[in-house]
Amino acid sequence: MSSSGKWIRTSFILLLVTLAIILVVVFFRTPSATKSVNVSTILADIKTDMNNNQQDTLNVSSDTLTLTRGNSPNAIKEAAAINDTFDTTQVLKDNGINYSNSHLLILQYDPPSALGTWVNLLIGYIPFLLIGGLLIFMMRQAQGSNNQALSFGKSRARKELQEIVEFLKYPEKFVALGARIPKGLLLVGPPGTGKTLISRAVAGEAGVPFFSISGSEFVEMFVGVGASRVRDLFDQAKRNSPCIVFVDEIDAVGRQRGAGLGGSHDEREQTLNQILVEMDGFDTNTNVIVIAATNRPDVLDPALLRPGRFDRQVVLDRPDIRGRVAILQVHAKGKPLEKNISLETLAKQTPGFSGADLSNLLNEAAILGARRNKRSIGMSELEEAIDRVVAGPARKSRIISEREKAITAYHEVGHALVARLLPNTDPVHKVSIVARGQAGGFTMLLPTEDRYLWSKPQFEDMLAYALGGHVAELIIFGEVTTGASNDIERVTKIARSMVTEYGMSSLIGPMALGHKDELVFLGRDFGEQRNYSEQTAREIDEEVRRIIQEAFDKAYNIVLQNKTRMIMISERLMKEETLEGPLFESLFNQPISDDQYDTPSILAGMPGIDLTGNAEQGNLLPEPGVAHPVNQQLQGPLNGDLN
Repeated sequence: MSSSGKWIRTSFILLLVTLAIILVVVFFRTPSATKSVNVSTILADIKTDMNNNQQDTLNVSSDTLTLTRGNSPNAIKEAAAINDTFDTTQVLKDNGINYSNSHLLILQYDPPSALGTWVNLLIGYIPFLLIGGLLIFMMRQAQGSNNQALSFGKSRARKELQEIVEFLKYPEKFVALGARIPKGLLLVGPPGTGKTLISRAVAGEAGVPFFSISGSEFVEMFVGVGASRVRDLFDQAKRNSPCIVFVDEIDAVGRQRGAGLGGSHDEREQTLNQILVEMDGFDTNTNVIVIAATNRPDVLDPALLRPGRFDRQVVLDRPDIRGRVAILQVHAKGKPLEKNISLETLAKQTPGFSGADLSNLLNEAAILGARRNKRSIGMSELEEAIDRVVAGPARKSRIISEREKAITAYHEVGHALVARLLPNTDPVHKVSIVARGQAGGFTMLLPTEDRYLWSKPQFEDMLAYALGGHVAELIIFGEVTTGASNDIERVTKIARSMVTEYGMSSLIGPMALGHKDELVFLGRDFGEQRNYSEQTAREIDEEVRRIIQEAFDKAYNIVLQNKTRMIMISERLMKEETLEGPLFESLFNQPISDDQYDTPSILAGMPGIDLTGNAEQGNLLPEPGVAHPVNQQLQGPLNGDLN
């Protein structure tokens, strides 16, 4: 359920509870001991009691005449309403009542009380004050749930959207300078960055009607239905102008015309044509702002993106560290965190997380805390939640053999060891062999800062880090497994991008080679057009192979020189299954001797094992005249075929 639905339901329940309390107080209150009568009844009762020699007390106030019949604690009280002109003594005298006889009638005058008057007025207005206060609370909750989206986010996007709010609030300020209100605003960004949330915040800040619809709702099987819905939507918006119309996932209906399979009479194209007319057709005197959201701006029709329709494009990227802190502060409300938890530290541990990821992170931590019967959320729950968001839930029930467990441990420590010794990689944050998702284990690096640009040395060290696990398997076990398949795929893709996209090859030079063809109606890359010759293709393959070869050599030398240290850390990892960054650093700096960890425990006492490398029991130092394992891995003619 959305946040707006939650506060509406909560406010409605509060309203019902308040009305029920008021009804109970008004209709079921304890009846008073004072009986309401008229003045003539009081006079008649005074005469009756005087004839019976019973002493009564008559209290006279500014608006009430109260008779107490007798002196007992349970004496009957009668009250009658009077006005300011009522003369009590004259009325008693006219009715033959001797009010000077204090033995039978005690006449008392109560001084006027301003406090009592105000209390009576306040009691009468309490129900109205409660209802009014509840309505104000509901309105503030509705506006607050929308406005908090503008409290974080990128400063440029916030400024652009605040201008839209000012246009809607104070249009005369801009009209005086000849400015016109923008027709459309396109929010572009990856999923989970808050495009829908921030559009609701704009409507809440401006205080104007807000109409929301999804792009897929315009697309129907019957021709003309989508265009009719567009007309109905904008007719309703014009009747409530100024207002905001929000179209979510506009790429479902706004794709480039002529690319579909239905020709010029495609239903989607008719719907798009109607949107184009409504946004900037003959009728231009409408105060309707269209805000649309998409994560595929490249597939939208050019006529939709031109000024006059979508005048501005606002990019909502993943938040930086300040944005992540602000988002965590919003989503941490209502969640009891332990006092030692710092949201700034948590933001540093979540680079690349979107707003939806951070919300899911805190929710997962709260679920883990409830599952563990804790009253507050601790750092252990947050760390586990980060791992769940990044790699998926732990599969501790998965049963694997000791050999596969050892292979996984040496693979992950190989990654961590190479990352620790290279200057252009991030610090090691965690090494684990607990299976999560599709991964048998993972090594997590923690960036020290947000990074938007990558250099060639950084790419080269990252390639060596990615091949560290593959190299560790080769050195220790003399064979490689399928566990490095994803690493090899990433390495090949990055190396090819370095050559064909980033201009990081001295042989090829700064050239962009290969043009990607996209089928717009599919919304994905379909193929790559080779705009280069066969000779250039051969050179590209040679450069890709050279880059991967150098990364392999670098990783191989690091792991081989620190083989003893790798065995020691891997043995500890197999026992504890997870090594945090500080523990890994202390193990790395621990002094050890070469003969202390010369053979992995999984290979000790197993001389008959079949190794495909050049030595036994994990010792793969190359002998004189024997080909280097690197050349064994990548030897062959450089004919452009890496298979």
